[in-house]
Amino acid sequence: MSKGNSHKEKVIELSQKGLIINQPSDVVKDPYVFDFLSLPENKPLLERDLELKLIKHIEDFLLELGKGFMYVGSQQRITLGNEHYYVDMVFYNKALKAYVLIDLKVRKLKHLDVGQMNTYLNYFKAEVNDETDNDPIGIILCADKNEIEAQYALGGLNNQIFASKYVYHLPDKELLIREVEKAIL
Repeated sequence: MSKGNSHKEKVIELSQKGLIINQPSDVVKDPYVFDFLSLPENKPLLERDLELKLIKHIEDFLLELGKGFMYVGSQQRITLGNEHYYVDMVFYNKALKAYVLIDLKVRKLKHLDVGQMNTYLNYFKAEVNDETDNDPIGIILCADKNEIEAQYALGGLNNQIFASKYVYHLPDKELLIREVEKAIL
């Protein structure tokens, strides 16, 4: 963006104000990089172990999440009828004035995960939100996702649900260059 006069004003505004958060998609990344966990890329990991490692490194995780996030807790219980369900991690985003629920998956995203998150968001909207809170946001952090399946699973919902991949390490330089070139074209 710094090249050419057409983007000069935008670069100056960004440098002075930083990232301006107006909507949930402004805070969601894809992918998230968990290199601060120092985990080998191919080591199998249980969801609970990943959650515990993220909590242990909560300051680094908050930095990776971005601006305005505050940690509320983990394994937040939701009771529907006589059954208990647990949201892996709950945050509050001050800029959006909304709870952000995170569900961790150490596997590929499945359409069932979206239904589970939708249930959590509906519960938070009805039972947890204050009058001044905006609708909660859901992020399903998964090891992998099929873009087409994610598009169909996430489409048509009233709730804001995002599916983002996570990686344990940044890819090598050549792969990053190819991805940037692909995104630019």
